[in-house]
Amino acid sequence: MATQTALFPVTSAASGGLFLPAYTLWQRELVRFYRQKARMVGVIASPLLFWVVLGSGFGSSFRAGTTSNQHYLDYLFPGMLTLIVLFTAIFTMMSVIEDRKEGFLLSVMVAPVPRQAIVLGKVLGGTTLAASQGLICLVFGPFVGVHYTLESLLLITLVIFLVAFSLTALGFAIAWPMDSTAAFHGIINLFLMPMWLLSGALFPLSGASSWIRLLMLVNPLTYGTDALHGLLYPGAASEFSVGYALGILGLFALVMFGFAFMVAARRGTKPAA
Repeated sequence: MATQTALFPVTSAASGGLFLPAYTLWQRELVRFYRQKARMVGVIASPLLFWVVLGSGFGSSFRAGTTSNQHYLDYLFPGMLTLIVLFTAIFTMMSVIEDRKEGFLLSVMVAPVPRQAIVLGKVLGGTTLAASQGLICLVFGPFVGVHYTLESLLLITLVIFLVAFSLTALGFAIAWPMDSTAAFHGIINLFLMPMWLLSGALFPLSGASSWIRLLMLVNPLTYGTDALHGLLYPGAASEFSVGYALGILGLFALVMFGFAFMVAARRGTKPAA
């Protein structure tokens, strides 16, 4: 168990038994992600391309179908930010499956550290990466008429962090019992992508049909997208106040982290083949 001892000192179980292992796993997630240049480019380039092509293509149609003069490229910008956060959170949580196949997760499981530290370290690592990628893309804001203030930047950062934390915790809970990245992608396409599509990223809540509107109202990601839209475009109409949206996002983050810990505590890690 030389690797185990190097990663998590035995004394950590008595002092700093939660935060030292969590910090180690958090740091490993960051180093691992930024060493994979292709993955870094992919999680940003794909949503950016989607934003430019779809926003430009539907720009005139969007303005013709609403009372707003806002170009669709502008309207789609908050949704593009949440999509980047979603992509990064999901791709980083694929590391749970990769760690299991490589045997690293098994060595962590038998180390003298609490299970909470594993969940906290992995989730915070993915959250840091997802939030940082979303914040980097704020540089494109001035090109679509966004003007930042210190207060708006702080609130935008908080919204992005809560969205990133929630999605990363959910991704962890999905990835934990899985052995196949293909199965993981299947769940993502079935569940998380529709969650983004029904978040108000592509069309406003007010213009949706009654049953779609109901689905959007029970979708926590809707409140993150709406909060970003209200903070990025203060003059545009928002469905909810920023405070209300932050409350929903905070509750969603707590529930998802609790769910991730419950899944990790209930199921053990299968030994590497």
